[in-house]
Amino acid sequence: MQTHPQQNTITDDELDLLENFIFSDAVSEESLDLIGIHGFLCSLVISPSVTPEEEWLEILFDGEPQWQNAEQQAQIVSILRNWYASIRTDMENDRDLEMPCDLTLVVEEDDEVADIETWAQAFMEGVFLKEDDWYADGTGHEQKVTELMLPLMVVSDLFDAKEFQEIRKNPDVCEEMANEIPDILVDLYLIFQTPEK
Repeated sequence: MQTHPQQNTITDDELDLLENFIFSDAVSEESLDLIGIHGFLCSLVISPSVTPEEEWLEILFDGEPQWQNAEQQAQIVSILRNWYASIRTDMENDRDLEMPCDLTLVVEEDDEVADIETWAQAFMEGVFLKEDDWYADGTGHEQKVTELMLPLMVVSDLFDAKEFQEIRKNPDVCEEMANEIPDILVDLYLIFQTPEK
């Protein structure tokens, strides 16, 4: 079997194929969409500890998809691995991370969830997998991690604590926090994946 060098970019064709699969009858309606997948993969790339691929795939798809055959499964999983590698490469090289959505939290309908909120919720889902490790003592960066995580937690709107809800009432502050996310991701990556020697 011929091997190919690891790609470090994700193509529009690959994303289209993945999106079509995600919204097909083969996949749970509760699976992550492309925006959520990007947020989830970002948290996996940054995480100080590894989650086994079979575990995060099951979470991403909300169960095992009804694969047509092994070839389809290999193709879809390869796209996800490629996207993961692309995100990791951008963070490693301190490049501007290309987000899959705009960073505005303003929505027209009261019951509508902003895309960046969907992204942040999926990111936090990845954090919850290894939450103790994200905030573990011993790295010397616990306070910094806590500060960096605040905007992600606020934007996700998953937390009922009064301090988070008070911030959510201030649209200007929320917008500022949302716009900080790409830089925050790189900062978190550098803390966890490039420890000081």
